[in-house]
Amino acid sequence: MSKRNSQAAKTAARERLRVERERQAKKAKAKRQVVVALSVVGVLAAAGGIGYAVVQAGKPDYWESAKDAKLVKPANTSGKNGTTVVIGESGAKKTLELYEDPRCPVCASFEQTVGKTIEKDLADGKYKIRFIGASFLDRSLTGEGSKNTLSALGAALDVSPEAFLAYKSALYSAEFHPEETDDKFKDDAYLIKVANSVDALKDNKEFQADVKDGTYDKWALEMSEVFDNSEARGTPTLMMDGKKVTGSDGQNAPMTVEEFTTAVDKALKA
Repeated sequence: MSKRNSQAAKTAARERLRVERERQAKKAKAKRQVVVALSVVGVLAAAGGIGYAVVQAGKPDYWESAKDAKLVKPANTSGKNGTTVVIGESGAKKTLELYEDPRCPVCASFEQTVGKTIEKDLADGKYKIRFIGASFLDRSLTGEGSKNTLSALGAALDVSPEAFLAYKSALYSAEFHPEETDDKFKDDAYLIKVANSVDALKDNKEFQADVKDGTYDKWALEMSEVFDNSEARGTPTLMMDGKKVTGSDGQNAPMTVEEFTTAVDKALKA
Protein backbone atom coordinates (compact mmCIF):
# COMPACT_ATOMS: atom_id res chain seq x y z
CA MET A 1 0.00 0.00 0.00
CA SER A 2 1.37 3.44 -0.92
CA LYS A 3 1.99 6.10 1.73
CA ARG A 4 -0.82 8.16 0.14
CA ASN A 5 -3.32 5.35 0.43
CA SER A 6 -2.21 4.62 3.98
CA GLN A 7 -2.77 8.23 4.99
CA ALA A 8 -6.20 8.28 3.37
CA ALA A 9 -7.14 5.12 5.23
CA LYS A 10 -6.10 6.68 8.55
CA THR A 11 -8.07 9.84 7.77
CA ALA A 12 -11.17 7.78 6.92
CA ALA A 13 -10.81 5.77 10.12
CA ARG A 14 -10.57 8.94 12.21
CA GLU A 15 -13.70 10.31 10.51
CA ARG A 16 -15.64 7.11 11.21
CA LEU A 17 -14.51 7.27 14.84
CA ARG A 18 -15.65 10.91 15.13
CA VAL A 19 -19.06 10.11 13.63
CA GLU A 20 -19.49 7.14 15.98
CA ARG A 21 -18.59 9.28 19.02
CA GLU A 22 -21.12 11.92 18.00
CA ARG A 23 -23.76 9.23 17.52
CA GLN A 24 -23.04 7.77 20.96
CA ALA A 25 -23.13 11.23 22.53
CA LYS A 26 -26.52 11.97 20.98
CA LYS A 27 -27.80 8.57 22.15
CA ALA A 28 -26.63 9.20 25.70
CA LYS A 29 -28.23 12.66 25.71
CA ALA A 30 -31.53 11.25 24.49
CA LYS A 31 -31.42 8.57 27.20
CA ARG A 32 -30.81 11.20 29.89
CA GLN A 33 -33.79 13.18 28.65
CA VAL A 34 -36.03 10.11 28.83
CA VAL A 35 -34.87 9.36 32.40
CA VAL A 36 -35.54 12.94 33.44
CA ALA A 37 -38.97 12.88 31.82
CA LEU A 38 -39.86 9.62 33.51
CA SER A 39 -38.65 10.97 36.83
CA VAL A 40 -40.88 14.02 36.45
CA VAL A 41 -43.82 11.80 35.56
CA GLY A 42 -43.06 9.63 38.60
CA VAL A 43 -42.93 12.63 40.90
CA LEU A 44 -46.18 13.96 39.50
CA ALA A 45 -47.80 10.56 39.82
CA ALA A 46 -46.59 10.22 43.38
CA ALA A 47 -47.81 13.70 44.17
CA GLY A 48 -51.12 12.86 42.60
CA GLY A 49 -51.29 9.64 44.61
CA ILE A 50 -50.50 11.46 47.81
CA GLY A 51 -53.07 14.08 46.95
CA TYR A 52 -55.65 11.38 46.32
CA ALA A 53 -54.77 9.67 49.58
CA VAL A 54 -55.08 12.95 51.46
CA VAL A 55 -58.48 13.59 49.91
CA GLN A 56 -59.60 10.04 50.73
CA ALA A 57 -58.32 10.36 54.30
CA GLY A 58 -60.29 13.55 54.63
CA LYS A 59 -63.50 11.76 53.72
CA PRO A 60 -65.50 10.14 56.53
CA ASP A 61 -65.56 6.34 56.50
CA TYR A 62 -68.84 4.50 56.04
CA TRP A 63 -69.76 4.42 59.72
CA GLU A 64 -68.90 8.09 60.12
CA SER A 65 -71.29 8.93 57.30
CA ALA A 66 -73.91 6.57 58.77
CA LYS A 67 -74.24 8.98 61.70
CA ASP A 68 -75.97 11.39 59.34
CA ALA A 69 -78.19 8.77 57.72
CA LYS A 70 -81.93 8.63 58.25
CA LEU A 71 -82.80 6.79 61.46
CA VAL A 72 -84.96 3.71 60.95
CA LYS A 73 -86.22 2.21 64.21
CA PRO A 74 -86.84 -1.54 64.37
CA ALA A 75 -90.29 -2.72 65.37
CA ASN A 76 -90.63 -3.83 68.99
CA THR A 77 -88.62 -0.89 70.32
CA SER A 78 -89.54 2.25 72.24
CA GLY A 79 -87.92 5.29 73.81
CA LYS A 80 -85.72 7.93 72.24
CA ASN A 81 -84.43 6.79 68.84
CA GLY A 82 -85.97 3.36 69.41
CA THR A 83 -83.08 2.27 71.60
CA THR A 84 -85.19 0.87 74.42
CA VAL A 85 -85.42 -2.85 73.81
CA VAL A 86 -87.42 -4.58 76.56
CA ILE A 87 -88.53 -8.18 76.18
CA GLY A 88 -90.69 -10.26 78.53
CA GLU A 89 -94.11 -10.59 80.08
CA SER A 90 -95.77 -7.22 80.67
CA GLY A 91 -96.81 -8.34 84.15
CA ALA A 92 -93.21 -8.81 85.30
CA LYS A 93 -92.51 -6.14 87.92
CA LYS A 94 -88.78 -5.71 87.49
CA THR A 95 -86.42 -5.38 84.56
CA LEU A 96 -82.93 -6.85 84.30
CA GLU A 97 -80.62 -4.74 82.14
CA LEU A 98 -78.07 -6.67 80.08
CA TYR A 99 -75.14 -4.83 78.50
CA GLU A 100 -73.26 -6.77 75.82
CA ASP A 101 -70.81 -6.19 72.96
CA PRO A 102 -71.25 -8.70 70.09
CA ARG A 103 -67.49 -9.29 69.77
CA CYS A 104 -67.01 -9.83 73.52
CA PRO A 105 -65.74 -13.36 74.32
CA VAL A 106 -66.92 -13.14 77.94
CA CYS A 107 -70.40 -12.24 76.68
CA ALA A 108 -70.26 -15.36 74.52
CA SER A 109 -69.35 -17.48 77.56
CA PHE A 110 -72.12 -15.84 79.57
CA GLU A 111 -74.73 -16.49 76.87
CA GLN A 112 -73.61 -20.08 76.35
CA THR A 113 -73.87 -20.75 80.10
CA VAL A 114 -76.73 -18.55 81.34
CA GLY A 115 -78.69 -17.73 78.17
CA LYS A 116 -81.18 -20.61 78.44
CA THR A 117 -81.87 -19.71 82.07
CA ILE A 118 -82.72 -16.15 81.05
CA GLU A 119 -85.06 -17.42 78.32
CA LYS A 120 -86.86 -19.63 80.87
CA ASP A 121 -87.10 -16.79 83.39
CA LEU A 122 -88.64 -14.55 80.72
CA ALA A 123 -91.17 -17.22 79.76
CA ASP A 124 -92.06 -17.64 83.45
CA GLY A 125 -92.55 -13.88 83.86
CA LYS A 126 -89.87 -13.72 86.55
CA TYR A 127 -88.60 -10.42 85.15
CA LYS A 128 -88.35 -8.52 81.88
CA ILE A 129 -84.97 -7.96 80.23
CA ARG A 130 -83.66 -4.82 78.60
CA PHE A 131 -80.87 -5.23 76.07
CA ILE A 132 -78.23 -2.51 75.63
CA GLY A 133 -75.75 -3.17 72.84
CA ALA A 134 -72.17 -1.86 72.78
CA SER A 135 -69.50 -1.51 70.10
CA PHE A 136 -66.48 -0.33 72.08
CA LEU A 137 -64.48 -3.36 70.93
CA ASP A 138 -64.57 -1.96 67.38
CA ARG A 139 -62.64 1.00 68.74
CA SER A 140 -60.20 -0.87 70.97
CA LEU A 141 -59.53 -3.74 68.55
CA THR A 142 -60.36 -1.77 65.38
CA GLY A 143 -63.01 -3.02 63.00
CA GLU A 144 -66.74 -2.80 62.53
CA GLY A 145 -68.09 -6.22 63.54
CA SER A 146 -69.82 -5.05 66.72
CA LYS A 147 -71.67 -2.22 64.97
CA ASN A 148 -72.56 -4.42 62.03
CA THR A 149 -73.93 -7.12 64.32
CA LEU A 150 -76.00 -4.62 66.28
CA SER A 151 -77.51 -3.51 62.99
CA ALA A 152 -78.31 -7.13 62.10
CA LEU A 153 -79.84 -7.64 65.55
CA GLY A 154 -82.04 -4.63 64.80
CA ALA A 155 -83.19 -6.39 61.64
CA ALA A 156 -83.99 -9.51 63.69
CA LEU A 157 -85.85 -7.45 66.28
CA ASP A 158 -87.93 -5.98 63.47
CA VAL A 159 -89.08 -9.54 62.74
CA SER A 160 -89.98 -10.36 66.36
CA PRO A 161 -88.57 -10.29 69.92
CA GLU A 162 -88.32 -14.09 69.74
CA ALA A 163 -86.26 -13.90 66.55
CA PHE A 164 -84.03 -11.32 68.23
CA LEU A 165 -83.34 -13.55 71.25
CA ALA A 166 -82.76 -16.65 69.14
CA TYR A 167 -80.42 -14.78 66.79
CA LYS A 168 -78.48 -13.26 69.67
CA SER A 169 -78.07 -16.73 71.14
CA ALA A 170 -76.79 -18.07 67.81
CA LEU A 171 -74.31 -15.22 67.38
CA TYR A 172 -72.81 -15.93 70.80
CA SER A 173 -72.80 -19.70 70.34
CA ALA A 174 -69.62 -21.75 70.33
CA GLU A 175 -70.38 -22.66 66.72
CA PHE A 176 -70.53 -19.15 65.34
CA HIS A 177 -68.83 -16.70 67.71
CA PRO A 178 -65.34 -15.76 66.44
CA GLU A 179 -62.28 -14.77 68.42
CA GLU A 180 -62.58 -11.14 69.47
CA THR A 181 -59.56 -10.22 67.32
CA ASP A 182 -61.22 -11.78 64.26
CA ASP A 183 -63.60 -9.15 62.88
CA LYS A 184 -65.73 -11.82 61.25
CA PHE A 185 -69.01 -10.12 62.09
CA LYS A 186 -68.20 -7.28 59.69
CA ASP A 187 -69.19 -9.64 56.87
CA ASP A 188 -72.91 -9.44 56.05
CA ALA A 189 -72.77 -12.85 54.40
CA TYR A 190 -71.54 -14.40 57.65
CA LEU A 191 -74.27 -12.69 59.68
CA ILE A 192 -76.84 -14.07 57.27
CA LYS A 193 -75.28 -17.53 57.53
CA VAL A 194 -75.72 -17.41 61.30
CA ALA A 195 -79.29 -16.17 60.87
CA ASN A 196 -80.12 -19.18 58.69
CA SER A 197 -79.73 -21.32 61.83
CA VAL A 198 -82.74 -19.48 63.32
CA ASP A 199 -86.14 -20.69 62.11
CA ALA A 200 -87.74 -17.22 62.05
CA LEU A 201 -84.86 -15.79 60.01
CA LYS A 202 -83.93 -18.68 57.73
CA ASP A 203 -84.11 -17.53 54.10
CA ASN A 204 -86.03 -14.45 55.29
CA LYS A 205 -85.53 -12.13 52.31
CA GLU A 206 -86.68 -8.98 54.10
CA PHE A 207 -84.29 -9.62 56.98
CA GLN A 208 -81.43 -10.35 54.58
CA ALA A 209 -82.11 -7.17 52.61
CA ASP A 210 -82.05 -5.11 55.81
CA VAL A 211 -78.68 -6.61 56.74
CA LYS A 212 -77.17 -6.03 53.29
CA ASP A 213 -78.63 -2.53 52.95
CA GLY A 214 -77.62 -1.49 56.46
CA THR A 215 -81.19 -0.43 57.23
CA TYR A 216 -80.48 -0.26 60.96
CA ASP A 217 -76.88 0.99 60.85
CA LYS A 218 -77.83 4.40 62.21
CA TRP A 219 -79.87 2.68 64.93
CA ALA A 220 -76.84 0.56 65.85
CA LEU A 221 -74.81 3.73 66.39
CA GLU A 222 -77.56 5.21 68.54
CA MET A 223 -77.68 2.02 70.61
CA SER A 224 -73.90 2.14 71.04
CA GLU A 225 -74.19 5.69 72.32
CA VAL A 226 -76.66 4.55 74.98
CA PHE A 227 -74.02 2.14 76.27
CA ASP A 228 -71.26 4.76 76.10
CA ASN A 229 -73.37 7.12 78.22
CA SER A 230 -74.34 4.44 80.75
CA GLU A 231 -72.67 3.45 84.02
CA ALA A 232 -71.50 0.16 82.53
CA ARG A 233 -67.75 0.00 82.04
CA GLY A 234 -67.47 -3.39 80.43
CA THR A 235 -69.42 -6.35 79.12
CA PRO A 236 -71.28 -8.34 80.12
CA THR A 237 -72.81 -6.10 82.78
CA LEU A 238 -76.09 -6.80 84.57
CA MET A 239 -78.09 -4.15 86.43
CA MET A 240 -81.44 -4.02 88.19
CA ASP A 241 -82.95 -0.96 89.86
CA GLY A 242 -79.78 0.96 89.06
CA LYS A 243 -77.51 -1.50 90.90
CA LYS A 244 -75.06 -4.00 89.45
CA VAL A 245 -75.99 -7.66 89.66
CA THR A 246 -72.76 -9.56 90.26
CA GLY A 247 -71.38 -12.98 91.00
CA SER A 248 -69.66 -14.09 94.17
CA ASP A 249 -66.71 -11.76 93.56
CA GLY A 250 -69.00 -8.75 93.95
CA GLN A 251 -67.55 -7.13 90.82
CA ASN A 252 -68.34 -9.03 87.64
CA ALA A 253 -71.42 -10.57 86.09
CA PRO A 254 -72.33 -14.03 87.44
CA MET A 255 -70.94 -16.59 85.01
CA THR A 256 -72.63 -19.76 86.25
CA VAL A 257 -76.34 -20.63 86.41
CA GLU A 258 -76.15 -21.03 90.19
CA GLU A 259 -74.47 -17.66 90.75
CA PHE A 260 -76.77 -15.98 88.26
CA THR A 261 -79.95 -17.30 89.89
CA THR A 262 -78.72 -16.38 93.37
CA ALA A 263 -77.76 -12.86 92.31
CA VAL A 264 -80.98 -12.21 90.39
CA ASP A 265 -83.22 -13.58 93.15
CA LYS A 266 -81.45 -11.27 95.61
CA ALA A 267 -81.97 -8.29 93.27
CA LEU A 268 -85.65 -9.15 92.80
CA LYS A 269 -86.22 -9.13 96.56
CA ALA A 270 -84.41 -5.84 97.12
